[in-house]
Amino acid sequence: MKSDIQFLTTPTADTPGTSLLLHFDSKRYIVGNVHEGLQRSLIQRGKRLSKVTDIFLTGKTEWKNTGGLIGIILTLADTLRSAATSSAENTKLSKWKRGSEDSLSTKASNGEVEADGTVPNELFKPAKPTLTIHGNPNITHTLATARRFVFRKGMPVDVNEIREERGTEEWHPTWADENIKVWAMSVEPDTALMQTQFQPTRKRSFHDFMELTSDNPLPSTKDGSEEVRFVEQDLHDQQIRKGVLSHMFNSDWRLDALFETPLEEVNMPATVFVRNPETRKIEQYSGPMPGGIETLPKINVLVRRPWPGALIAHLPPTRPSYTALSYIIRNHPQRGKFQPQKAVALGVPKGPLFSELTSGRSVISKDGKTVFPEQVLGPSKPGGGLAVVELPSDAYVRNLIQREEWKAPAVIEGVEAIVWILGPGVINNQSLQDFMAELTDVKHIVSSEDCCSNYLSLDSAAAAELRLHQIDSERYPIPIHNNQPPLTPQNDSPDSETVKQWIPAQRGLQIQLEPAVTVQERFVALPLDAAKVLREMPKDALYLAKAIKHEISSATMQQELDAQNLPSPDSEIIFLGTGSALPSKYRNVSGTLLRVPGSGSYLFDAGENTLGQLSRIYTQQELLEVLRDLRMIWISHLHADHHLGITSIIKAWYKAVYGDNYVEDESAKVSLTQQLMDPAKVMLEQQRLFIASDEAMNRWLAEYASVEDFGFDKLVTLNIWAAKPGKPETTRMEWNGAPMGFNTIYPKLNQAMRTATGFTKLAAANVPHCHGSKGVAVTFPSGFKFAYSGDCRPSRSFAEIGKGATVLLHEATFDDELRGDAQAKLHSTTSEAIGVGAAMGARRVLLTHFSQRYQKLPVMDGLSGQDFELEDEKEASVGDSMAPVDTGELPARHKSIGEMVEDDSDLTDLLAPAPRKPMRDRGEDDSPVAEILSPYRSNPSSRPSSPRVSKTNTTRHKAAKDMKVGVAFDYMRVKVKDIALLENFTPALLKLYDQALQYDSDGKSDEGESAGARNERINRDKTKIGGGKMGRVRQSKGERKAVRGGVGLFDDQAEGEGRRPT
Repeated sequence: MKSDIQFLTTPTADTPGTSLLLHFDSKRYIVGNVHEGLQRSLIQRGKRLSKVTDIFLTGKTEWKNTGGLIGIILTLADTLRSAATSSAENTKLSKWKRGSEDSLSTKASNGEVEADGTVPNELFKPAKPTLTIHGNPNITHTLATARRFVFRKGMPVDVNEIREERGTEEWHPTWADENIKVWAMSVEPDTALMQTQFQPTRKRSFHDFMELTSDNPLPSTKDGSEEVRFVEQDLHDQQIRKGVLSHMFNSDWRLDALFETPLEEVNMPATVFVRNPETRKIEQYSGPMPGGIETLPKINVLVRRPWPGALIAHLPPTRPSYTALSYIIRNHPQRGKFQPQKAVALGVPKGPLFSELTSGRSVISKDGKTVFPEQVLGPSKPGGGLAVVELPSDAYVRNLIQREEWKAPAVIEGVEAIVWILGPGVINNQSLQDFMAELTDVKHIVSSEDCCSNYLSLDSAAAAELRLHQIDSERYPIPIHNNQPPLTPQNDSPDSETVKQWIPAQRGLQIQLEPAVTVQERFVALPLDAAKVLREMPKDALYLAKAIKHEISSATMQQELDAQNLPSPDSEIIFLGTGSALPSKYRNVSGTLLRVPGSGSYLFDAGENTLGQLSRIYTQQELLEVLRDLRMIWISHLHADHHLGITSIIKAWYKAVYGDNYVEDESAKVSLTQQLMDPAKVMLEQQRLFIASDEAMNRWLAEYASVEDFGFDKLVTLNIWAAKPGKPETTRMEWNGAPMGFNTIYPKLNQAMRTATGFTKLAAANVPHCHGSKGVAVTFPSGFKFAYSGDCRPSRSFAEIGKGATVLLHEATFDDELRGDAQAKLHSTTSEAIGVGAAMGARRVLLTHFSQRYQKLPVMDGLSGQDFELEDEKEASVGDSMAPVDTGELPARHKSIGEMVEDDSDLTDLLAPAPRKPMRDRGEDDSPVAEILSPYRSNPSSRPSSPRVSKTNTTRHKAAKDMKVGVAFDYMRVKVKDIALLENFTPALLKLYDQALQYDSDGKSDEGESAGARNERINRDKTKIGGGKMGRVRQSKGERKAVRGGVGLFDDQAEGEGRRPT
């Protein structure tokens, strides 16, 4: 039986860890790190995970190794559930085909059909897929912290935390199934520093205590020993975590299940219903609510049953684990060759009994004697295998190489390769090099930052950026990369001959385990061929770009730019992710960096691998400067595509500001009492990073902080409550219960907040999307005002707090044709986003957060419209805080759970500014450049009108006279003063995407069809925008399916609330 293991990733900026895929025909296993960016890398390579049932995590339990785990689990949950349902349906169909010759009456009598010929539902139930995660302690705790924003049904997730050392007498494997046997090796560091930080007690497996349930309580402590009390408490805490995990992935909870309770006992916030006594229909209750000033009626009401995961307000704290986990993985031994002559001599007749013996089963001979397989089979062959070893630092080397497993034939026999996942500098450890040299018959493959190049692992995104750079090099930088590894076996130091025996890991490198252990390079993915990408650049697009650059460099245009009168014109906006729901080949999930000279740097949302995106834009030294300048991270809402990269960012900031080995003296640590008594002093004494978001977000960070020290003690975690309608100054903030803000009754606190953040004001508004979703507007001393929507429908309260914004960054998930989808999934269309900018009177509007169906070219309809119509939504109810933010499978309308009390899209009270005027009256320009560009300029008389909406409860808003609109791409850097230039490049961009991006980096189209065939299809699917010749490429259903099928089976709900989740 053939089997192999392949490198999915090696350490790069995009993929900061090492991940491998162990492949059998029947199953797959992920081994190594499940790091941020893994899912996107899998999409890039077209790797499917539908057969993955087990994940073996190596190294320490820290975000560097587990940051992509939540996203991968969500993908696997959806993929495996879809695959199981599909498989069961096929089984059902085959049963009918197989029995088609039977009469209907016969099938009915057997219970196979109903009398009408339909299949009984109870006869067929799809198998429930499962996923097991093997790793160090704290994996369960890490996953359980996500209970507020992760919810899936029907896919149990089991965590096997390896907490014990097995005996060495018989060397039984730690874990085994029908394909492999696994021996786990837990390695502790041997440095005095690490030992003082973590003193492990006697380790016991949770499975030793599985018989202890609520019906069989914990045993009482008789001897009063500290160790016994610790074990009992540890067991009790772990039971709580496992219970939470079960509810997250295998619960029967339903959002639409209501239960009756007295109104006075309802926990707010909650959506409350009553049954109409006349019609008996359920209606939303609109009377006095608990917590209000009005007297409550003595009635029973209906509310949603609290989600069990939300009933755990706080997880039991844990302690960091410094154990590094490694594995020895072996195939089962292969039986020897069957020898028929021996079977005949033992009295076994030819025929079926030969097959039984070959399969390893005993048979009875002619004379009644038992014949065993080993009597007729040749010598068995040990199963091929390898070791996957992770050593985070030199501190782990000695204890690893002294393990008894390396000397035990029962474990090591057949192991002919070792994958070394090494921390920085570990490859130069002399003891490790000597150990590698001693294993002369073993192939050593090394994956580390020292030995692997920082190649462009996301080829499609990099190729797209190279093309954009040719169009506009000022706004689209070439991603920073290096295809040469720092260290290779050939260029290593001359005094280290032994190290030349290792092989550098590469993406796609494969180690075949059966029938023989060999290292194969035929699947290695070559680095992106930048020269080929540039050769394929469409000449028309380059010609247009050259003409545009000439036009904008003219003296007249420069005068107009200088006359914009924008505050902080040199402030820069850097887009780190412009896609929605889940990462794709071309767009990462949400993240935007704002840099304001003289004030600081600010991050608005931080989806998975935001740090990797920053590392592609800035050099190492530049990135350190950005991190040291970082003042605040704003998280708009608790959907995973908006915040799963924040931990890495905080840790990188902590390292940049305080250094690698910073250990704070206990006497210098700030106590909670000190923070409550004088927060202004605490904020200014040391540099701190502000995290501003909903309370649930900061609780998540606090719970994860007990897993590893990522700098949580140096944060100011601001819990934000939205301003009252029409009163932006009423935005409320708290830090650990202490009131904070810019306009409090404490002048010292107000000044400290302004100094520490660089703001003069911060206003937040509830927006209609999910529970806790907020838009924000921040104002700087220069008068520069930046407004960010997060994910939402067009919101009146957000438009109010952003009034007069210099720059509005608004989501535009769908194009105008999909307005119904936007309404159902609580997102905005292009015209709606621009309409919010018009209502604000925003000077500049940038659009982001595009549905991943627009893989390459985002929505560009409506960018030239001069006026806008926005719907007014009816007043919506507050969402249930006791429900999960993301469900992943509920109807899109129900997933919002939290539409806000305020009427969040009624813009009737907002003034309509005057219509805008183009930057230049190009109709009077008869220059040669203008003649070149004239066919691509929009004819105002032929611009498409805004989507028609009901005249009831709508308001028309005209844009500010100089409002300019731009569309964001990943890696784009644009200064505020240059946003007006973005629209100039639209013709070249459309020409580029019309002709060039039909090819992927290998010269073929994304779906593998010929270039000619795809050209023809694209030309058929083109639409005109702005009345000119600018064609917008529409994606076919097949394209969207290809995009969704990268790692799993995704439906169109992926573009709404829950797939990744949003």
